[in-house]
Amino acid sequence: MTDSNLPQGRDSLTDDLLWRGLIQDSTGLDELRDLLGAGQATFYVGFDPTAPSLHVGHLMQVLTARRLQLAGHRPLLLVGGATGQIGDPKESAERTLNSPEVVAGWVERIREQLSPFVTYTGENAAQLVNNLDWTGEMSVVEFLRDVGKHFPVNKMLAREVVKARLESGISFTEFSYQLLQANDFFELHRRHGCQLQYGGSDQWGNITAGVDYVRRRGAGPVQAFTTPLVTKSDGTKFGKSESGAIWLDPQMTSPYAFYQFWVNADDRDVSRYLRYFSFRSREELEELEKATAERPQARLAQRALAEELTTLVHGEREMAQAVAASQALFGRGSLDELAPETLRAALTEAGLVHLDELPDVAGLLKESGLVPSMKEARRVIAEGGAYVNNTRVSEVDATVSADDLLHGRYLVLRRGKRSFAGVELRG
Repeated sequence: MTDSNLPQGRDSLTDDLLWRGLIQDSTGLDELRDLLGAGQATFYVGFDPTAPSLHVGHLMQVLTARRLQLAGHRPLLLVGGATGQIGDPKESAERTLNSPEVVAGWVERIREQLSPFVTYTGENAAQLVNNLDWTGEMSVVEFLRDVGKHFPVNKMLAREVVKARLESGISFTEFSYQLLQANDFFELHRRHGCQLQYGGSDQWGNITAGVDYVRRRGAGPVQAFTTPLVTKSDGTKFGKSESGAIWLDPQMTSPYAFYQFWVNADDRDVSRYLRYFSFRSREELEELEKATAERPQARLAQRALAEELTTLVHGEREMAQAVAASQALFGRGSLDELAPETLRAALTEAGLVHLDELPDVAGLLKESGLVPSMKEARRVIAEGGAYVNNTRVSEVDATVSADDLLHGRYLVLRRGKRSFAGVELRG
């Protein structure tokens, strides 16, 4: 799996990663250039199953794996069936442990989610691995003797997250997480010739512990780097919207909501997100940044990012439906052409009310929350600012019937150009 759009040459991949802002810390840039420029390297990145789905915060790691594979390197995608039962320490409090059965179910779901982003054929075929395969068969004595012997406690205590928890208390379970992750690097090096690990910058302590552990076991040399944590300029958490986390599972976050998350990216963030997540070339991105700066109201960068990522995560059809829904809801396309699941997802994002019977249009406007009162609803209608299914309503006492329902159950209400809501008829 390679891509001719990616930079070529000994230094070009590392330099491209640096230009995109994808390397925050590393065990050495010269060593990383040598490794990535000398031929095929085997690398790994890990995902702990702490929920039934990955979310957009994981895209940094997922798409970096895709980027490295496209450049000719071989991915090992580790899903932590063992470490997911333990949990990396949080600064605030002890994690709630999930049962082995729950974690095992999440492992399989996440393995399936990772599959579309890489290829499992060819000379640099990706491989999915589970650290429970080697950790689960290890006895306590083996773990303490073969792994724990190589970890100075003073270094482990120096980790910021551990220091933050010492006063409130940290269990040996979470304290030992670093040893398990470090052993993963050693086992992947021993079993698969893995030479490189990367992860988020909050994992730097764990990652360097793994590099050191491989060296202490007489193996290596191995390298590592971290990607930056993705943030928002307004201070809110990346990967969150008003309706909650943005998941990759379409049953947890609809493709329409996923698309809207990127379309609504802040102007201050979108150029950075494009560099992180897009597979367009440097020249293409610089042209897009320039065009966006000249016409910010067109949101060219946001739409390009939304279309590329929605296609990558959910496929061409779902992306096209999300674009069509975005246009149709504001009167620039046909509502009849939207699939029922796309229409419902879009109306849910806008605000969907459920009714047992249909009042007149004025009542619909009030029930949907587009206006505060019947008096205001009638005023909006009289002034020509009310729409049902993108058709202007001109009569104050206008009504709707079952024939007006989209897919036999939905109505799209709009006040003016930009305020809209949905109605779903029960039954």
